[in-house]
Amino acid sequence: MLILAIDTSASASAAVLSRPSADRSAEVLASFETTATNTHSEVLAPGIESLLAEAGVAGTELEGIVVGVGPGPFTGLRVGIATARTLGFAWGIPVHGAMSLDAIAWDVLVEGERTGQPEAGEGGFSVAIDARRQELYWARYAADGELLDGPHVGVAETLPGLPTHGAGAGLYAERLEAVGATVVPTFNDRRPSAASLGAWAIRALDQGQELLSTTPLYLRESDAKVPRQMKGAPAS
Repeated sequence: MLILAIDTSASASAAVLSRPSADRSAEVLASFETTATNTHSEVLAPGIESLLAEAGVAGTELEGIVVGVGPGPFTGLRVGIATARTLGFAWGIPVHGAMSLDAIAWDVLVEGERTGQPEAGEGGFSVAIDARRQELYWARYAADGELLDGPHVGVAETLPGLPTHGAGAGLYAERLEAVGATVVPTFNDRRPSAASLGAWAIRALDQGQELLSTTPLYLRESDAKVPRQMKGAPAS
């Protein structure tokens, strides 16, 4: 299986991956990522063009595209999803959605297997990233990575008392620990990456699981508001 993975729920990232091996890892043929969140629309398309050239793969050779559908901010998700849909149409290949938090859950499982330390915790774990407004996007997983609950958006105090991974955990460590959660240093600055999302999606497809549609998971209204003086303005 050869896919292009895209995620713009936090940073803008993309990767070309092949079928995973028995140890859960997928071969990443090429990838890129930028933390400049205000330039997603400027860097994503040329970044994908460059990584395809680096991997020596034409778009029409791909078997599909997997795009992170959030949760995340409106503008970032729109750029990634619109790009994936456009490329899928142009190349005549299917486009699948995947929850972006699954990328960090995958990292947790892979690291646990690599080190022999159960990063996930026997009772499962949570993944959290920054949602702004002093809130977190989060989801709860079983120890084997199965999604149990979420995604949700809320303050740190709404999370369960479990090991918590992701950049959101690092932001609100004291508040999370006050409600019984354990902030895991290994992943307390981790954001969803396209390479990890693609590896998770390949395994899911190999196991016959259905992925999501490309409908974005916004979870709340946009921060952008119509100015008050414009709401009652007559149509011209």
